Amino acid sequence: MNKDIKYFGIDISHHVFDVTDSSGNYYQFKNNEFGFKKFSKLLNIKSHCVMEATGYYHYQLAYHLLESGIKVSVENPLSVKRFIQMGLSKVKTDKSDSRLICAYAEQVELKLWQGNSKEEIECLQIVRTLSVYIKQSTMLKNKLHGEAVLGNPSKLVVRSLKCSLRQITKAIKTLEKELLILVKQTHQDLFTRLKTIPGIGPKTAIMLVVLTGGFDRFTSASELCSYAGLTPVIRQSGSSVKGRPRISKMGNQKLRNLLFMCSFNACKYNKACRDLYERIVAKGKSKKLALIAVCNKLLKQAFAIAKSGLIFDENYKSTLVKN
Repeated sequence: MNKDIKYFGIDISHHVFDVTDSSGNYYQFKNNEFGFKKFSKLLNIKSHCVMEATGYYHYQLAYHLLESGIKVSVENPLSVKRFIQMGLSKVKTDKSDSRLICAYAEQVELKLWQGNSKEEIECLQIVRTLSVYIKQSTMLKNKLHGEAVLGNPSKLVVRSLKCSLRQITKAIKTLEKELLILVKQTHQDLFTRLKTIPGIGPKTAIMLVVLTGGFDRFTSASELCSYAGLTPVIRQSGSSVKGRPRISKMGNQKLRNLLFMCSFNACKYNKACRDLYERIVAKGKSKKLALIAVCNKLLKQAFAIAKSGLIFDENYKSTLVKN
């Protein structure tokens, strides 16, 4: 906690956001441009605004404050929730939440939120939209298969389903093409080097660049693995509690799923990943555990490639890549 800084705890909902400052003053503003400007009048260069990552609702305010030169921290909701639980609070309102977020800000080490560039924001929007379209495409294909299994499918239904599938397939191709253009504009060199890693193809390389922000926000491979939710969680206490180690899963699910799908090819074509997989299986461990270890290895290789500026070399020994 810095005594020279005035903290503002912010609880954001769809229509309004509640604010409590270090002095205990409480305010409420509309969650729109008018409310942002009104709130900004309370702030100065020594202000530090802290909020939770609440879906999409916090983005507009966070970017407004960032562009105004105000320090902003967007915290993990789970961290704030655990802090509130430790205080044994019996009140749950937007006002009380803003007060507790302010108390949280005064007691923990905050990391400044940097936001994303316009290109990064557009890439993330495309990725989210692609995810929706791919799910819809799978649903339509399953529906077509289901209708065919009936033996006498309605021609009208089949024609409608195929028409929708063609439109979604076309939209997916258009978005993927635009995503590739954006990634090449901002991270052409990184994109090219990531593709040299056996097991990582062009689509995976694109997603790695987008989901990690070009690896710029990570200072270590372990930090990146934590972001992906691939770090192990060990549950042991005394002699009675000895749970099986599991990955945390408290991270980017898209990145984790992407790496898991890549791990199968990596076990075939990436020597380091194949050796790691075979070594773990030979110890009697499950194949799924070995594949998760391969996911970690792939992510560490990608991090090493991103930070070193080199292309992949299976014989290269680097302190950035560890089992």
